[in-house]
Amino acid sequence: MAATGFVTHPSFTLHDTGPGHPERPARLRSILARLESGGILGGLDSISPRAATDAELERVHSASHVARVRAQVQAATARGGPSSVDGETYVSPASWEAATLAAGGLMEACDRVLRGTWRNGFCAVRPPGHHAEHDRAMGFCLFNNVAVAAEHLLAGGLERVAILDWDVHHGNGTQHTFESRSDVFYASLHQWPLYPGTGAAEERGRGEGEGATLNCPMPAGSGDAGWLGVLESRVLPAFEAFAPEIVLVSAGFDAHANDPLAGVRLTEDGFRGMTRSMLAFAQSTCQGRLVSVLEGGYDLDALAQATTAHVKALMHG
Repeated sequence: MAATGFVTHPSFTLHDTGPGHPERPARLRSILARLESGGILGGLDSISPRAATDAELERVHSASHVARVRAQVQAATARGGPSSVDGETYVSPASWEAATLAAGGLMEACDRVLRGTWRNGFCAVRPPGHHAEHDRAMGFCLFNNVAVAAEHLLAGGLERVAILDWDVHHGNGTQHTFESRSDVFYASLHQWPLYPGTGAAEERGRGEGEGATLNCPMPAGSGDAGWLGVLESRVLPAFEAFAPEIVLVSAGFDAHANDPLAGVRLTEDGFRGMTRSMLAFAQSTCQGRLVSVLEGGYDLDALAQATTAHVKALMHG
């Protein structure tokens, strides 16, 4: 049986957001250390990614945005350290390589799953992506990794891609990329109200994409049973009707009970349960094709525990 794939790269820990920033290199180090100490990393088929090209990024982002990020990284290189893009999102000398490898790594993982080389895959990348808009970096995100991957899949011949976003913050960038389209179904579970202020239940897409956006805002204090219940009662029936050829997961782990940036009460069991439900759906609908990518998660121990639960479920689900 094909293995679960794993994508990471040393450049992801070189993307420097400055002292005290929650989206810090230690996030990825904590994940890798936990997977290594738990004997899990050796059971994964690990690869280093390729970089996304400008043309691939420009399927989602404006050419001016791509050029602006490149120029901002060049300016940070000249200064010799991190610099702010918008007050919360930072670039450093290593950020261009990290951001293009993050998007490229998810595309490579999708290609391997489509070929049957991998059963499924997880991409442990930085910077995250789901807040990045067509012409704007925001929310710690430079390029929208999952949107770039979805466009890559559609350009390669697929006709229907489903994206589940369970980051505690709504993926405004991903929704806005596809909300007028019928070939990508975007579903999100997220705390409400919370940054960035999008993701109301009434946001269901528009034009040809009407009904292909499903927002499931969750109250602070909701936990494992609530999130898994909504996933199984609302998201999976909608995905089943859509009949995707592959499922992508924006896997944020900041809905964990110990995360400092939100107030949801998920545990490792909740993330494990959601992963197993998505795997079962993918197996019944799209030949098991599922690829997930790291988004948020800012308590180092909680992030490592939740990610490990997710990866173990991918390996054995």
